[in-house]
Amino acid sequence: MVNPAKKTALVTGASSGMGKDIAQRLIADGYLVYVAARSVNKMQDLAALGARPLAMDISKDEDIRAVVNTITAEVGGVDVLVNNAGFGLYGPVEDIPLDEARYQFEVNLFGPARLTQLLLPYMREKRSGTIVNVTSMGGKIYSLLGAWYHATKHALEGWSDCLRLELSQFGINVVIVEPGVIETGFGDGASNNLLNRSAGGPYAGLAQAVANSIANTYGKGTGSPGSVIANVVSKAAHAGKPDTRYAAGKYAKMLLGMRKWLSDRTFDRIILSQTK
Repeated sequence: MVNPAKKTALVTGASSGMGKDIAQRLIADGYLVYVAARSVNKMQDLAALGARPLAMDISKDEDIRAVVNTITAEVGGVDVLVNNAGFGLYGPVEDIPLDEARYQFEVNLFGPARLTQLLLPYMREKRSGTIVNVTSMGGKIYSLLGAWYHATKHALEGWSDCLRLELSQFGINVVIVEPGVIETGFGDGASNNLLNRSAGGPYAGLAQAVANSIANTYGKGTGSPGSVIANVVSKAAHAGKPDTRYAAGKYAKMLLGMRKWLSDRTFDRIILSQTK
C-alpha cells in the first residue's frame, strides 16, 4: 500500500547504475519512491526497500502515460522527478542510420520531456517541486565518435535551462546534474555497439582506438561510485533553492573547466590524444 502522506519521487532508469543508487538514497531520505524501467524484475531489490516499481520504456508514449496515470491515481503526482534514463550511442556519423539517431533523441530527450509535461500540472498546482535532469559532462564537452550522444545531452542542457526560467514563477526548481566517469555499464554498451557497427569500414581504426579508450576509462574500478550522484540528487531535492547545475564524479569538474577556458583547437588536441 502506498502512503499518500509522504513526499513522492519518481526515478527513471532505476533498474541499474546511477538510477538504482539515486532511488536507494531517496528511499533512505524518507520519500515514497516510484521507480521506472523496462525491466521490473531488475527493480525487485528496490521494491524490498519500499519502492514502487513500474514498467516503462521511456521511448514509448503509451508507457509514459500509463506510469503517470498510476502515480496520479495513487498519490496525485510527484514532488521530485529524476529524469535519469538514457544511453550512449557511439559511432561515426556516416555509419549511424538516422533511425538510430532518432531513437537516441527519443530516449535521452523527448521521453524525459514528455514525462515532465505530464507531471507538471501537479507541481504547478502545488506551486512546488523539483525536476532533476541527469545530463552528463558530455552535455558541455564532446568526444570522438559521440556526435549523436553529445547532441542529446547538449540539447537536454538547453531544454532544462529554458524550462527553469518558465517554471520559476510556480516555485518549481529545475536542476541539471552532470556526472563524470561513474562506475556503471555505460562503457560496455558504448564500445560494443561501436565495434559491431564500424569494424572493417573506413572508420575501423578510429573506432578501435575509441573503444580502447572507453575500455580504459570505464569499468576498471577507478571511476566514482553511483552514490556520488545519488548524494547530489538528494542535496538538490532537499534544497529550497538548489544550484542550477551540479557537476560530480571523476573528471567532471576538471574537463568542464578545461572546456570553458581552453580554445576549441586546444581541446580538440587533448581529445584526439586519448586515442594514440
